[in-house]
Amino acid sequence: MAKKKALFLLEDSIFNGSLYVKAARRLGLHPVILSSDPTRYEYLPAERIEAICVDTDNLDALIRECSRLTTTYDIAGITSSKESVYATVGKLCRHFALPGPNPESVERCCDKFTQRQLLAEAGVSIPTYRLAENAAEVERAATEIGLPVIVKPAVGIGSIGVRLCRDVDELAEHTTYLLGGKHIWRSSPRILVEEFAQGPHYIAHIMGKEVIGIETAEFGPPPHFVFREGIFPAPLDDHEHERIAHVSLSCLRALSLGWGPTCIELRWTKGGPVVIEVNPRLGGGPQHIQLAYGVDLITEHIKIVIGEQWNLLRRHSRIAAWRNLLPDRDGVLDWIDGDGLAAAVPGVAEVKLLVKPKKPIVRNGDYRDSLGYVMAVSSNLPQAKAILQRAVDLVSWSITPFPTVG
Repeated sequence: MAKKKALFLLEDSIFNGSLYVKAARRLGLHPVILSSDPTRYEYLPAERIEAICVDTDNLDALIRECSRLTTTYDIAGITSSKESVYATVGKLCRHFALPGPNPESVERCCDKFTQRQLLAEAGVSIPTYRLAENAAEVERAATEIGLPVIVKPAVGIGSIGVRLCRDVDELAEHTTYLLGGKHIWRSSPRILVEEFAQGPHYIAHIMGKEVIGIETAEFGPPPHFVFREGIFPAPLDDHEHERIAHVSLSCLRALSLGWGPTCIELRWTKGGPVVIEVNPRLGGGPQHIQLAYGVDLITEHIKIVIGEQWNLLRRHSRIAAWRNLLPDRDGVLDWIDGDGLAAAVPGVAEVKLLVKPKKPIVRNGDYRDSLGYVMAVSSNLPQAKAILQRAVDLVSWSITPFPTVG
């Protein structure tokens, strides 16, 4: 009897993980999640997904586990929706002679300091930056660059530990937070201090070496960088689109990327596009690209992973708009509702709540702050925005602040 073809997925991500599982099943593959803590993914038991507990930071342990699983399954491919394990995915693919990303390129890209160096060497426009390892170096870097500056861990994801520091007090406070034991470091503490590039924020979505489209996105209130809303495709003229696409492809060459998905964040400053970050993975929530263009990037990524022919041909051309539901205070979530009413609004494609009542809400100033999101689609931008606003207005919640100490 022929063995089942399995897709091994390392870890998961809050926005894309379950989408990979569903896409794998649609392609006739058996998804197997390898995770250091499968219990953190609540949807696994309900979806009856096989999950195996293994240290995903330990390459040898993963090789042993995958080898053991080959007695049961035919490994069609190995991938992940999570950036922090994507280099490991590349190493596993290399070991089992499967298609996969270049692990060295991914590792260089995930170290934001190394990424900055390589982009600068290639002549790509980036913010002025310095590397710091202690409070004195952070202060010196900020003085050299000039306030305001952005202070962030050199290795990290999802805006965790990223903050705009507008004066010396904010700089000292955030430096103390990063170096004082509150921030969890995956490696030795190294801090990137960089110029605050100002202008509209864009995200180039790429598969292989093809720019699929460019999105525009806005953040919630400073000093944090939590995505609030976005539009795909961004309302750009041909010249602007061409410049962003050109800079984005220059990044791929500089970082030796170009296999599978990449998403590149830029700001359009007075001097034109400036690259903020290159992420060697799919952007969060690729459903808006599917709504606008009819291209399912997750399915196409899996096809690349399993060595099948992939296709980025647009099926239609519409405008997708999305909004994250962000809390305005910390406390206990009493209730959240209206999602059913919002989902019933014509033109609303998806409403998803990520939290349940009685959950403590603690704003971290990163991607984990989202209570949920709403996505809308239309043939034109004003209508897409209007549909989105109508739906968002129907979702409401109540948060009781935590009792004040003393």
